[in-house]
Amino acid sequence: MKKVLGLLVALLLAPVMAQPGYGWIVVLGAAQYGGRPSPALERRLEAALALYQRGLAPRVAVAGGRLPGDRYSEGEVGCRYLMSKGIPREALLCETQSQTTYENLLFLKPHLSGRILLVTDAPHLPRALFLARLLGLKAEGHPVEGPYPLGYWLKETLYRLWLYLGLKPLPGGHGLRSPPPDASRSPSTPAKGP
Repeated sequence: MKKVLGLLVALLLAPVMAQPGYGWIVVLGAAQYGGRPSPALERRLEAALALYQRGLAPRVAVAGGRLPGDRYSEGEVGCRYLMSKGIPREALLCETQSQTTYENLLFLKPHLSGRILLVTDAPHLPRALFLARLLGLKAEGHPVEGPYPLGYWLKETLYRLWLYLGLKPLPGGHGLRSPPPDASRSPSTPAKGP
């Protein structure tokens, strides 16, 4: 009986399992320190690398700009890291101008097609998915596990509530900017670095 039930479930799910994969794996920005990924960014990059190696998508986009005084952007550091792990340059897209999650997605949007798989911290993922869908992206998510403090979970919950209520973005660097004039051009390729 179990074999028959298993076969029936497999037949019913076969059309779903046969659907094409994602067009992109998108790694959302996190800090970099002097050209090296922070622990948070490295966890996201390692998760994206594993998903890419499993064949879930043919391309990976890494987003994130630089803070004033930084020599490197999060996007370029992330792309260099993934190249060092074997992902070919042609399979990478490096967005280097954005300062927020919303901008990560907004600035990448002209370059993404099909279903995308967002890779970010577990507490951050629900807000990132909300913003992606707000921008009209066909997004699903992969939560990266980690040692996240309760304050991070609470902050993300409050941000989501704020957005769900339709309120303007929070002050303090979370405002919405327009994409830079050259956002329709392909973002840069990874630069050589340390």
